[in-house]
Amino acid sequence: MSNLSGFVKRLRDIMRNDAGINGDAQRIEQIAWMLFLKVYDAKEQDWEIDEDDYTSIIPENCRWCNWAHDPSGKGLTGDALLNFVNNTLFPTLKHLPVDANTPIKKAIVQTTFSDANNYMKDGVLLRQIINIIDELDLSDYEESHAFGEIYESILKELQSAGSAGEFYTPRTVTDFMAQRIQPQIGEHMADFACGTGGFITSWLKELDKKVETVADRTAYGSSIFGVEKKQFPYMLCITNMLLHGLDVPQVYHDNSLLKDVLDYTEDDQFDVVLMNPPYGGSEKAEVKNHFPSDLASSETADLFMAVIMYRLKQDGRAAVILPDGFLFGTDNAKINLKKKLLAEFNLHTIVRMPGSVFSPYTSITTNILFFDRTGPTKETWFYRLDMPEGYKHFSKTKPMKLEHFAPAVEWWNDRQELTVDGFDKAKKFTAKQLSEDLGYNFDQCGYPHEEEEILDPISLMQRYETERASLNAEIDRVLAEIKEKLGVTEQ
Repeated sequence: MSNLSGFVKRLRDIMRNDAGINGDAQRIEQIAWMLFLKVYDAKEQDWEIDEDDYTSIIPENCRWCNWAHDPSGKGLTGDALLNFVNNTLFPTLKHLPVDANTPIKKAIVQTTFSDANNYMKDGVLLRQIINIIDELDLSDYEESHAFGEIYESILKELQSAGSAGEFYTPRTVTDFMAQRIQPQIGEHMADFACGTGGFITSWLKELDKKVETVADRTAYGSSIFGVEKKQFPYMLCITNMLLHGLDVPQVYHDNSLLKDVLDYTEDDQFDVVLMNPPYGGSEKAEVKNHFPSDLASSETADLFMAVIMYRLKQDGRAAVILPDGFLFGTDNAKINLKKKLLAEFNLHTIVRMPGSVFSPYTSITTNILFFDRTGPTKETWFYRLDMPEGYKHFSKTKPMKLEHFAPAVEWWNDRQELTVDGFDKAKKFTAKQLSEDLGYNFDQCGYPHEEEEILDPISLMQRYETERASLNAEIDRVLAEIKEKLGVTEQ
């Protein structure tokens, strides 16, 4: 394909003329299912060569090579194409026969299409889109690798595609976390809310540097485990995994919060957890029933933290993004989660990140918690990553880059307490200080000189709700202590 760099623009320009496409989110979803079928078709061609008895789960008339590939220029187009896509292709793929014995690499087709949609209403324009996607030569290693980078840019566009941005963690952040975790051959990592697979791809990128033998490559391919609740990011993630050479992507369309955490055994645990739990949202009330009463919370980030702690192996390690509300929160669930974190895990580092890292999706300030299951916490380092020189905030046109983490990397390898303008930038606290002296307030080494921030209404409400809940819980805790000291009993 001669014009790989203009790939996304070409698709966008055509789709603008289709009355069925309403906004960026639908445009990307439309591109996604076609890309999946194109990538899957390339994989099937490889499997047919490698396996003597390979049989596709997709009926012949619905395989990309038989309806979309059109070297003669006589393929389906216009109303005939729309009729085929809407009334044959989608119903067929949504209802493929899948059961517990179906191999993962075949079952993913039905799972991927279970909630997919065709939004385009102009069959001629649809044919033009299909032809551009079909020009991709994914059998060519260099072009396939180059398209992996293009696909990354498509995922990045999700940040500005309305609510779809919740599925995307900036690759700069996932790369930094994966580098700090230092993947090893033979380890298994998990992301229990994997979105489009950003943490998984950063893990694979780091692990690939350690691959030396055929056995290493096999271990590489089976080293990941992902779960994604929503169908659209699940589709994007599966395509991402196929592009990264994983023939059997262990990624599941499911909800990680719908199993009792006390039922997990060692077989359900992982060496590494890398993730950015969904935050600011809430689950149905019955979801809390899957958690011990002292850890039950209506905040999704809290529930995922509980899942992570129950599913991290002995001696395993984790890097998790959490909002400020977790650090300073004093409601019962957050306090109990932090007690468990200090008592049963080694919370060795918390990196405070600037508020605009996830811009423009949200301005909520986030943090990276690094911990392992090697014993109770003795001391925790806090490090504040300040905005780089020349930046007031990150944005779509001035995003965060990996080199902006350089000061944190330099400090990480030679830890010292730092003070800037009289405020702590890096400081070490003992577990006793965090628990007894600070009352489990992990809001340390924060940003002292933040300018007034104008947030979008949703982020503003989320921040106010979090702060109000935290303040109410703190008032209740102090009142309870006063009543206890005065010997006042509840009436």
